Amino acid sequence: MNRNSTVSFAVPAATFALIIAVLVTELPPGRWPHLPFLPGRMVLDQIGFAFGTAPRIAIALVAGAVLGLSGAMLQAVLRNPIADPSTLGISSGAQLALVVATIFVPDLLVHGRWPIAMLGAACAAAIVFAIGPRRAFAPVTLVIAGMLVSLMSGAIATAITLSQGEYLLSLVIWSGGSLVQQDWSGVRSLGAVLVAGLAAALVLERPLRVLSIGVGGASGLGLNVAAIRFAVLAVAVVLAGAVSAELGLIGFVGLAAPTIARAIGFNSLRRNLLAAPLIGALVLSVCDSLVILLDARLGEMFPTGAVTGLLGGPLLIALLAKLQGSTPPGTENAEPAAARIRHPYRALLLIAALLLVGVVLLLLIGRLPSGWTVLDWEHFMSFLPMRLPRLIAAGAAGAALAIAGALLQRLTANPLASPEVLGVAGGASLGYGLAVFATAAPSALMLNGATVSGGIVALVLVAVFVSRRDMPPERILLAGIAVSAFASSVLAALMATGDPRAWRILGWLSGSSAAIGMTGAVTLAAVAASMWMAAAFAARWLAIMPLGAGVAGGLGVNIPRARLLLILIAGTATGVATIFVGPLSFVGLMAPHMASRAGFHGASQHLHATALIGTCLMVCADFGARMAGFPYELPLGLFASLIGAPWLMATLSRKTG
Repeated sequence: MNRNSTVSFAVPAATFALIIAVLVTELPPGRWPHLPFLPGRMVLDQIGFAFGTAPRIAIALVAGAVLGLSGAMLQAVLRNPIADPSTLGISSGAQLALVVATIFVPDLLVHGRWPIAMLGAACAAAIVFAIGPRRAFAPVTLVIAGMLVSLMSGAIATAITLSQGEYLLSLVIWSGGSLVQQDWSGVRSLGAVLVAGLAAALVLERPLRVLSIGVGGASGLGLNVAAIRFAVLAVAVVLAGAVSAELGLIGFVGLAAPTIARAIGFNSLRRNLLAAPLIGALVLSVCDSLVILLDARLGEMFPTGAVTGLLGGPLLIALLAKLQGSTPPGTENAEPAAARIRHPYRALLLIAALLLVGVVLLLLIGRLPSGWTVLDWEHFMSFLPMRLPRLIAAGAAGAALAIAGALLQRLTANPLASPEVLGVAGGASLGYGLAVFATAAPSALMLNGATVSGGIVALVLVAVFVSRRDMPPERILLAGIAVSAFASSVLAALMATGDPRAWRILGWLSGSSAAIGMTGAVTLAAVAASMWMAAAFAARWLAIMPLGAGVAGGLGVNIPRARLLLILIAGTATGVATIFVGPLSFVGLMAPHMASRAGFHGASQHLHATALIGTCLMVCADFGARMAGFPYELPLGLFASLIGAPWLMATLSRKTG
């Protein structure tokens, strides 16, 4: 028996043993109730066992299988190994709908969360699908549109949650994904969804295999490419939306399950579609069983969805070296390339000049209780010491994050690559959270030191992984995501305990430059400028590496060294920006695409345009955060996403000739 076969038997056996341990912990075997479960014939602890513990174990298996199947289908149709149920904004749409209903129209929840969450997921998917027909549901276009919808939905949901502190605990716990059950209705509902999804997946498996040869070949064989993509995406949306509606947000399982399946040898499409649900069921079941056992020992219950990365992250990293198969990247462009700018460097100078003029105007414009005003010289000088450091910090953070995004997207040739996939933002956030929980009144020095340390540890882990193995780009991304998922799971578990300090962490996660002084702003600007210069010197690598490792190696590029240095530049830029303005790394996702759509295609000009656009985004976002809710400050992240995402969505929606 080979090693993979041993693992295939050992893991389910260990999971079964863990489930039995949970059942024994909850109730001695001699007192287990017999089927059928009739409450009239049971005492109180048996009722809790029959309608609480048993359905919870069952729904963990079913929900994990549903998420695993959804992730496998999304990775197959989008041809992207880091696609998962959050890719199309499904989970974020469900979250936003439930946040709005909970705070503003709670009467809508009388009949449960399912209709509201499914409506939110469907609306998010509909926005993405509205773009699809214009691009024949091209994978990369849908991925970008889905990520933008997810960013906007998440930012709005966070802003609303922060504005209504009395709902914070319940919304945070729901967002963590709780598997607590009171009856078998959830198991029946998700079980029906799983059966229907498996049937649909098996029907669509053959067209998906034909599609894997490429759009041209598939079309030549008579396949309706757009229809097949729409059908697969619709099934994946229903699967992921059903889990979000029933249980809340459960992350990482949909990404990890198909990847782990490929790592242990289930490389063909049919095998992956069948193995991913089984692995997803095992991962989520093990996580939930451990949560229950910890609750029995410590008396503290964590939402299971918040801690899936604690198990899945290390497991994914351990298996990446053995990953034999992969999901081929999409061969289509994210969208038809915009016409090249005839004089790109003149355009860059124009953007820089407009940015400078904009900064001056933002410094001059103010808002008083009586309304908007242009500050006179006296008020201008009074407000300058407060406003100037914020604008410098926001602009520098935007440039740093945008540079990191441009480096990663060119390094990996993956449109989903952004600073958070390195794990640096997740590690820095965890460091900040641990500092908040470590003492009642942490100092600014302690918070900054913990944030820096968390980011450094995460970056070192990914850098060590990259330097020791000649890993293809997709596995570098997966390693960073695994590190980030682990850190995010620990932070989410801390926040879900109900401690009031979770509010402070949530506010920092949404981004703010309010507390920064001139020294910090200048420091951040200096680091951002240094990273900008370092990236500019690497422009030749950035032009060559997207052509593939073979071409780059043939042109004399030392691939492992180049990858490591580019990752260190991107990681340093992300880490420093995170310290000062929070983990607003989605600027690194949007800015490179905005630069491409504006017509900046050469490696050097694209890098400079991306940095300037990132600066503009964050400067405008900081002004909006200060002024829109005057005299209160709103989340910086909300405005950064609301400024950039609609513009980029509009460019994706344009018809092409």
